[in-house]
Amino acid sequence: MPTHDSDIEQQEQAKTNEMSLIGHLEELRRRLIICIVAIAVCSGVSYFYAQELVHFITAPAGKLYYMNPAEAFFTYLKVSFFAGFLVSLPVLLFQVWAFVLPALTNNERTAMGLLVPASVLLFFIGLAFSYYLVLPAGIKFFMGFATENLQPLFSLGQYLSFVISFLLPFGFVFELPLFILVLAKLGFISSNFLILKRKMVFVLSFVIGAIISPTPDIFSQTMVAIPIVLLYELSILIVKHILRK
Repeated sequence: MPTHDSDIEQQEQAKTNEMSLIGHLEELRRRLIICIVAIAVCSGVSYFYAQELVHFITAPAGKLYYMNPAEAFFTYLKVSFFAGFLVSLPVLLFQVWAFVLPALTNNERTAMGLLVPASVLLFFIGLAFSYYLVLPAGIKFFMGFATENLQPLFSLGQYLSFVISFLLPFGFVFELPLFILVLAKLGFISSNFLILKRKMVFVLSFVIGAIISPTPDIFSQTMVAIPIVLLYELSILIVKHILRK
C-alpha cells in the first residue's frame, strides 16, 4: 500500500514538473514575441527617419554612391532594422531580466536591476566612442591610400556593412568593466589576479581585435585593442580602490 501511494506521489510530481516546464516554455514564447514585436515596431518607426539616419551614418565618409537601383532601398531597410534594434534594446534586456527574475533571490534581483541599465548605458557609450572617435580616424586612414590615379568610390551598401561591423564590437567591448566587476563582487577574481594577467590581456586584446575588426589591417585591430586595454586598467582601479578586493 505505501508503494502504491509512493507511485501516485511520483506521478503527481512528474505532472507538476511537466506543467512547470510547459509554463516556462510558454513564458519564453511570450517574451520572444514581445521582443520581435518591439524590434518590428521600432524598425518601422525608424524607417520614417531612414534618410536622416543614413545621412548621420555616412557623415564621416562624405558623398557615397549606390551601384544598383535597389541598393539604396535595401540600405534604408538595413539602417531601419539596425536603429530599431538599438532603440528596442532596453525592452529586449528587460524581457530577459523578467524571464529569469522568478529564479533569483532578493539580492540578485537588486543587482540585476542595476546591471541591466548599466549594460545598456555602457553599450551605447561604446557605440558613441566608436562613431565619434574611432570611425572618423579609420575612414581617414583608409582614404589616405588614395592617389591621383586611385580614388575612393564608396558603395552605400558596403559602407553601411563596414560601419555596423565597426560599431557593434565596441558596444560589446565596453561591457568588459561590468563583466569584471561582477566576477570581482562574486569573489571569483581580485585586483591582484587582474594585475597578474595584465600581459596576457594585452596580447589577447590584439587577438580579439584581429577577430572582431571588420578589416584585417593592423590599424583596425589596434583601434579595438586599445579600448580593451584601457577598460581593463580602469577595472583594476575600480576593483582595487572601490570594491577593496
